Amino acid sequence: MKSVENIILSTARQTIEIEAATLRDLLNSLDEGFVATVEAIYNSTGRVILTGIGKSAIVAQKIVATLNSTGTPAIFLHAADAIHGDLGMVQAQDVVICLSKSGETPEIKALIPLVKNLGSVLIGMVSNKDSYLAKQALYVLHTPIDKEADPNNLAPTASTTAQMAMGDALATSLCAVRGFSPKDFAQFHPGGALGKQLYLRVNDLYTHNARPMVLPDAGIKRTILEITSKRLGATAVVDEDEKVIGIVTDGDLRRMLERLDNWTGVCARDIMSHQPKTIVDHAMAVYALEIMRNHSISQLLVVDEAGKYIGVVHLHDLIREGIV
Repeated sequence: MKSVENIILSTARQTIEIEAATLRDLLNSLDEGFVATVEAIYNSTGRVILTGIGKSAIVAQKIVATLNSTGTPAIFLHAADAIHGDLGMVQAQDVVICLSKSGETPEIKALIPLVKNLGSVLIGMVSNKDSYLAKQALYVLHTPIDKEADPNNLAPTASTTAQMAMGDALATSLCAVRGFSPKDFAQFHPGGALGKQLYLRVNDLYTHNARPMVLPDAGIKRTILEITSKRLGATAVVDEDEKVIGIVTDGDLRRMLERLDNWTGVCARDIMSHQPKTIVDHAMAVYALEIMRNHSISQLLVVDEAGKYIGVVHLHDLIREGIV
């Protein structure tokens, strides 16, 4: 008798093997229908509307989200709601993709003639190429399925995996055709960490911080007060034109205390680090993070194009914005 552990692992492995085989079959199913679908969406002046029932409806919603985030306007229409009033969201210039494993679902069969009457391009994402949906659709996205991955060959598992992958293939192909760039991606993901890495700049961050600075002949007390009052763990040392000539950090102060028993008469220039790391204000925030990581520091002095000191960007700023 198999142990519970063996049953769990063997079932999990079999599930992954079945779904992997399904994806291999899907790879071989890509044909002129797929190409025609991508071209139809690319050339459309309307939206892509995805519809389905049951688990296919859930996959359709995910595909909608992926299309929208990669520059293809898309909306979800539940097949059951469509035949009870929501069909009004479909316009003649839209491309409608119906998801159905069997292609014979009653709600889908009822929806098909209505979509065709509107003049929309109808595309079927279907496993059964002999089904009503496949025969009525202008183009077919074939998602072949030998069997589902659950032990009873009943629950939508391998079939929904194929649908999900087909949706991703559509979205990425449209990205390639459109020349969708990282800048475009950032435009659609302004609140996410990935988007912020692509658009957030140093001047979006440093302006919220204080601007600690001392002259090179500032005494230790004055230097310590500037560091502690501005709460950035450091102060810039600048000349009379406010050009950076050094930096004094908490670490510099600790090293001074370890080295000297008497710091009377010691000034900022005596303990500052020369040639500190700086960054121009219009640089990308992710570049600031790269400099900090490479040099194991937690703050950068920000300068303008003329080299004038204008502020500090701190590691905490990057953490707060989700860049790290």
